[in-house]
Amino acid sequence: MQRCSNAVGGLSTGCYARGEVNVANLYIHAPFCARRCCYCDFAVEVERSPPTARWLAAVGRELDTIRASGHPALAAAYDTVYVGGGTPSLLGPHAMRGLRAAIGESPMGGADLEWTAEANPESLSAETASEWAAAGVNRISLGVQSFEPDALAWMGRLHSPEDACAAVERARAAGVSNLSVDLIFGLPDGVRRRWSDEVGRVLELDVPHISLYGLTAEAGTPLGKWVKSGRARMPTGSRYREEYLLAAEAFVAAGYHHYEVSNFARPDFESRHNRACWRGAPYLGLGNGAHSYHDGRRWWNVSDWAAYAAQVEERSRAVAGEEVPNAAQRRLERLWLGLRTAEGIATDGLGPAAEAAFERWTAAGWAERSASRVRLTAPGWLILDELVLELA
Repeated sequence: MQRCSNAVGGLSTGCYARGEVNVANLYIHAPFCARRCCYCDFAVEVERSPPTARWLAAVGRELDTIRASGHPALAAAYDTVYVGGGTPSLLGPHAMRGLRAAIGESPMGGADLEWTAEANPESLSAETASEWAAAGVNRISLGVQSFEPDALAWMGRLHSPEDACAAVERARAAGVSNLSVDLIFGLPDGVRRRWSDEVGRVLELDVPHISLYGLTAEAGTPLGKWVKSGRARMPTGSRYREEYLLAAEAFVAAGYHHYEVSNFARPDFESRHNRACWRGAPYLGLGNGAHSYHDGRRWWNVSDWAAYAAQVEERSRAVAGEEVPNAAQRRLERLWLGLRTAEGIATDGLGPAAEAAFERWTAAGWAERSASRVRLTAPGWLILDELVLELA
């Protein structure tokens, strides 16, 4: 769930410096899922036996076309590659080898490459984990979401709590120790779970990275329709806040660095791919629904898998739209991106109104100040959007 091209932790913004900047960060969307979760509004395709060969051919053709066009300026070797979804582990054990061949050995051959692939516990078999590691995948993000059977069943997840623990061990046995686990908080009233126990369960896994996401009821999803009809009721603001702060405090106490609003890491295990996006580096997205940014321009592909594949096969590209943010949009995005990270933003030159806002934030416990920077605290991150709008 953690990516630069889609919602929850997904972002379609990037570098603001003009000029030829090499794109060294690559996102590839694998849209296939065995089942759509009730809250999901990602560009996914329900398919238990996905057309892996067609997917590989499509993303390879799209990339070749971009390379031939000369724009964006692609780096000779990538710094990060992130395969998100969807459920990449549903593609089978040999898909990452095929992807490496489609991208090319040279761009994938950097000694410091961070190659992340997302997986669901039930489809990360021992063979898949081993083949991924052999292909060069060195970071796996597991969509665990919960350790409560009732909560998993309500979400529409296909794994059990025991499957999640077993998947972590299979990844480690394959030699992939850089692991991230996703956990969702803020489930509707009536969904049975013991949140403090779940936080303890994820800590027992002793993985180096944890992503913590608050559930939202997006229009058009089953959850959104349930909330609109009164069938489901989202949590009060106080419960949402309590669950977030309880988890954040527990993770920090256990030695994790709360380095971004939704992310916690042991030292040196931050997601380099996502940090590049948050810092405004250019990135290229391949696959249906993927977003890209380079040299002041952003563009995105059609979201439907079948339409994307057909257009790439016919015309080599499947771009649905593009935009160039204006100066005011770029400024606001820079502030929002900076404030969502533990690094915060530089305060120089923001003016007296911003200084007054920072004083209020600090007094309320929403922010911390140093001589030249301001960063949000965990309570401040809960109202990030509201605070950023004060600087507009």
